Amino acid sequence: MPDPSGGTSKEDRGRVMVIGGSRQIPGAVLLTGIAALRAGAGKLQVATVADAAMSLVMSLPEARVIGLPATRTGAIRDLDSDATRSVGTAHAAVVGPGMDRSTATQRVARTVIANAQSTVVLDAGALDAMALAAFRRRRSAGVAMVLTPHAGEMAALLDTDEDTVMANGETIAREFAQAWNVVLALKGPTTWIAAPDGRMWVNTAGSVGLGTSGSGDVLAGVIAGLAARGATPEQAAVWGVSLHARAGARLSRRHGQVGFLAREISGEIPALMHGL
Repeated sequence: MPDPSGGTSKEDRGRVMVIGGSRQIPGAVLLTGIAALRAGAGKLQVATVADAAMSLVMSLPEARVIGLPATRTGAIRDLDSDATRSVGTAHAAVVGPGMDRSTATQRVARTVIANAQSTVVLDAGALDAMALAAFRRRRSAGVAMVLTPHAGEMAALLDTDEDTVMANGETIAREFAQAWNVVLALKGPTTWIAAPDGRMWVNTAGSVGLGTSGSGDVLAGVIAGLAARGATPEQAAVWGVSLHARAGARLSRRHGQVGFLAREISGEIPALMHGL
């Protein structure tokens, strides 16, 4: 993990930009943003639908919040010039938490990819072949992609079924990462993290309680926070998965196997990093 001892200010630990949420799911970006800060990122900006922006300002005073125009269904319609500039200056960007798979989400993800200068984490609704195609066309030096699908989202990307993904996780993760030049964290009871060069890491630790609403949003934020601090994309994913799993194990010992909340996961991260 990145060594924090050399940094003297928040600027040294990087800026994270989180884009996501909707009128129906305003809290996803809150979980992601807090997780990025708990992983040590120095600065946070969040872009979400204007309807949810003011409540987010009150719930997340550590962040700069940008309100974006919404579609009739309450989803982000597109990035404005302010949000686009912020993507370009971020050291890591997350797009997708709290967003459905839709044409509007594809448009937002493509805008992020076109303007990012560092690591982009695609999560939830932004996990789409159109976004991957945009990344493949760009191929800019210094821009990397991390994908965080669970088995169902991976099945949708591959146009197959979830059982096939779960039965062939290692092969699917490695081949997909190599084919698309991305880092892939295929989430589940066993999580496969594959790099574009064929390297593979496997996580079998954690807790059944991590299978809870919002848990994936937290993981995306931890990965982005580590990337903003200077971790390579594959190590941000590896350590993000490991810290997320260790946090779940701690909460399980304290509360029981199930019943803890996604919002509680981030609070375990700083002490875990300090212990390591």
